[in-house]
Amino acid sequence: MMTKKEIIAKYTPIIRPHLSEKRFQHSVNVAKEAGKLAQKYGADVEKAVTAGILHDIMKDTPPEEQLKFMEQWGIILTDVERNAPKLYHAISAAGYLQYELNIEDPEILHAVRYHTTARANMTLVETIVFLADFISADRTYSGVEHMREKAYRDLYDAVVEGLAFTIADLASHRAPVHPDTVAAFNQILLQHGSHKKGKSL
Repeated sequence: MMTKKEIIAKYTPIIRPHLSEKRFQHSVNVAKEAGKLAQKYGADVEKAVTAGILHDIMKDTPPEEQLKFMEQWGIILTDVERNAPKLYHAISAAGYLQYELNIEDPEILHAVRYHTTARANMTLVETIVFLADFISADRTYSGVEHMREKAYRDLYDAVVEGLAFTIADLASHRAPVHPDTVAAFNQILLQHGSHKKGKSL
């Protein structure tokens, strides 16, 4: 099994040409955070770090180019996805991993594909990468320290809070909420009982 440092070193020359320095550093930070969360919660560290370092590989690629790639790979977008360019990079990144880097592990591909929207019934690796993106060392939004603390206290409660933030933010801007995000929010609330704790989200 490769170490976290070895995985990051392996993929650094692959992602660097695609990303700004800021986005590259974010990717490294997400990989490191995903590795720490995976160790804490007993997930596959190698998969979590791999998905973390690669999750934003298409982030700095212009949307029109991403659309061309996705069409080339046979990826069909829903109406919500097509009208939300901010979602393109996760979908196109999963395609890039599969068709250009020949990564076949579905857990890695799904962790990258759903790191922005989440989805119902995510695996532990998918859940960890979603959360690592929220709390990586470069994040500075108001409340990030609270999220970091919660992530290491109750993984699923932290994900619910992240999803609630995402849904509220999109709604406040009258932007469509991806059905996968709503499904993830409802499923985690129902399965893990966060709605019974009486906590404000």
